[in-house]
Amino acid sequence: MPLKKAQNGVENGDTGSEKDERHFGNGSHQPGLDLNDIGEQDLGECDINHAALAENGLGSALTNGGLNMHSSVKRKLDTEKDYVFDKRLRYSVRQNESNCRFRDIVVRKEEGFTHILLSSQTSDNNALTPEIMKEVRRALCNAATDDSKLLLLSAVGSVFCSGLDYSYLIGRLSSDRRKESTRIAESIRDFVKAFIQFKKPIVVAINGPALGLGASILPLCDIVWASEKAWFQTPYATIRLTPAGCSSYTFPQILGVALANEMLFCGRKLTAQEACSRGLVSQVFWPTTFSQEVMLRVKEMASCSALVLEESKCLVRSFLKSVLEDVNEKECLMLKQLWSSSKGLDSLFSYLQDKIYEV
Repeated sequence: MPLKKAQNGVENGDTGSEKDERHFGNGSHQPGLDLNDIGEQDLGECDINHAALAENGLGSALTNGGLNMHSSVKRKLDTEKDYVFDKRLRYSVRQNESNCRFRDIVVRKEEGFTHILLSSQTSDNNALTPEIMKEVRRALCNAATDDSKLLLLSAVGSVFCSGLDYSYLIGRLSSDRRKESTRIAESIRDFVKAFIQFKKPIVVAINGPALGLGASILPLCDIVWASEKAWFQTPYATIRLTPAGCSSYTFPQILGVALANEMLFCGRKLTAQEACSRGLVSQVFWPTTFSQEVMLRVKEMASCSALVLEESKCLVRSFLKSVLEDVNEKECLMLKQLWSSSKGLDSLFSYLQDKIYEV
């Protein structure tokens, strides 16, 4: 017998598209909300034709590069403004990719602050490509000139950011080594520079693992709150790369030389509590209440004077700005030289090839 289609267009709990299944995890469906104003300038008006629901901080930790999402628990959600944000930090993300200028991030304008979420459709585990980094830069540029007082950066899914997308890196560098090494290095440089030059406070909510460049940019932000499930790793030397994101300067300053060297040279992994005790993270919260704790504090900050917040950040950061910009230039120049040389590129390829065989 043919199945009857429900009013919301879902047949027996199936979304009808592989993309929705990936976000829902177990095929459960949550009614969506109209998003008529999910951003300024870059987002525009988006026709809504599908819903993507992702759990933030609920999936199990990263295991062998994969995600193990827990089953969804049906809850009665509060529908407020443009999106759903309940106790388990669940988002109803609805946007038409063909009409929206942002494909791999979600930007929401809230009362007093701008919320940017990493939600990559073109890479696994919110890995970074030049195109994704460009979208983040554009969103930062918009947030710098609007009436928001601060920026909140978080991620959809159980991984905050897995760093550079190495499959993308191999594909591009294999085709045209010199041209692509310059382009990718410049993309990283501009991406990091956008964080260095952003004048408003940046709050980061780390719901899960943060690796490579995803962890390196944290010292460039002003407040970092982490879930107990989060962990941090920058295995640059292990994967045959030099440090990026100004980590060659910020990590020794924050963590101390000994621990910074272990992280950058040996790929040591820090738990959320270890990162908090060493100053990389401001506070650690329990996963089940992580969303409430973050939003409560962000809204409290957003009630402060915009001028006071911006000038306070200027006093704290102004003397570091030129230093960080110089470090960023040197790090990206080193990456460019590494990728454009046959020796450096062969070393990276051989390492990643060995990893593929291990899997």
